[in-house]
Order: sequence, then structure tokens, then C-alpha cells
Amino acid sequence: MDASKFSNISQADTDEGVGEFWDTHDFTEFDNPGLPDVEFTMACAVPIEIELFMALEKQAHRRGVQVETLANLWLQQKLVEHMQYAVA
Repeated sequence: MDASKFSNISQADTDEGVGEFWDTHDFTEFDNPGLPDVEFTMACAVPIEIELFMALEKQAHRRGVQVETLANLWLQQKLVEHMQYAVA
């Protein structure tokens, strides 16, 4: 480990030193409950035909929203429709 990569908590300057530190410490000793939890957003890529994407992009622009927002909204609406038919 080079000098510019010291462990922030252990202050160790070698991999072995970091290991020795964590052998005798627990990460909860350094937890700060005052800090907010980290939130993550997962995104998935779904390939669609270019013409379909361009039409979606045009509609999103007309509505003043992002393509992702419109795609999610329309997919959600369609799934709700199909769920209603499945129950009936």
C-alpha cells in the first residue's frame, strides 16, 4: 500500500496493518448514527428498437419530461391494466 492510501480509520500504512486493526476492532465502533443512511437507485437497461426509442423521446420532449420518466410511467400504467384484466 503506498503512502497516499493510508487506511482512514486504522491509520495503517500496510495491508497487514489494516488486517491487524480489524482483527481487534468492529466497524460499529466507528458508526455515526447522526449521518443519514445511503440510498441507492438501481437502473436496468432494456434494449428497444431505435424507432420506438425515438418516438418515445419525441413524446417525452413534448411533455417536458425525461425519456426514463415517461417510459416508467407508461410501463407502470400498462402493467396496472394487465393486472386488472388478470383479476377479472
